[in-house]
Amino acid sequence: MGIFSRFTDIVNSNLNALLDKAEDPEKMVRLIIQEMEDTLVEVRSTSARLIAEKKDSERQLARVQNEVNEWQNKAELALSKDREDLARLALTEKQKASAEAASLQGDVNRVEEHLQRLSEEVGQLQEKLADAKARQKTIIMRQRAASSRLEVKKRIDSGKIDDAMLRFERYESKIDDLESQVEAYDLGKKTLRDEFAQLEADDKITDELEALKAKIKEQKSAD
Repeated sequence: MGIFSRFTDIVNSNLNALLDKAEDPEKMVRLIIQEMEDTLVEVRSTSARLIAEKKDSERQLARVQNEVNEWQNKAELALSKDREDLARLALTEKQKASAEAASLQGDVNRVEEHLQRLSEEVGQLQEKLADAKARQKTIIMRQRAASSRLEVKKRIDSGKIDDAMLRFERYESKIDDLESQVEAYDLGKKTLRDEFAQLEADDKITDELEALKAKIKEQKSAD
C-alpha cells in the first residue's frame, strides 16, 4: 500500500470524526498538516531501514560473487592438474554460489525499486505539505472572518437591534412630550418684549387703515 493511500485513510477517518463532532476548519487544517508531517517522518524512517537492508544485501552479494570467482578459479586449477573430479565439485559449489548471488541481486533490485517509489511519493507529499501550509493562513483567516460575520448576522437577526431602535423611538417620543409640556406652560403668557411688539403691530395696522380711508375718500371725490 502506497503512503498516499494510507495517508488518505488516516485523514479521512479523522476528518469524519471531526465532522461528527462539528469541529471547526481551523482544527481540521492543523490535523491534516500534522498527519502529513507524521507520514513524512514515518516514510523517512522506512526509507532509512530499506537503505540499511540494501547495503547489507550488497555486502552479502559482493561476498558471494567473490565465492563464485574463487570456485571458478579452483575449477580451472583442478583441470590444469588433471583433477576433473575436483573441478566438477568446484563447479557445483560455483552454481550454488551463483544461485545465492542471483537471489541477493533480486533483493537489491526490489529494494531499489521500492526506494525509488518512496522517493517519488515523498516528493509529491512534500509539495502537497508546502501547499497546505501556504494555504493554511488564508483558510484560517477566511474561517475567522466568516465566523465573525455569522455572529454579527445572528445578533442583527435576533431582533435585539430592532428592540433597541424601538426603545430609541420611545425615548424620543417621551422627550417630545416633555418639550410640549414646557411649551404649554408658556401659552397665554406675554413678555415685555411681546407687549411692545403688539403695540408696534397695532400702529402699523392703524397707519394702513388711515391710508386706506384716504384712498377711498380720494376715489369718491374723483367721481
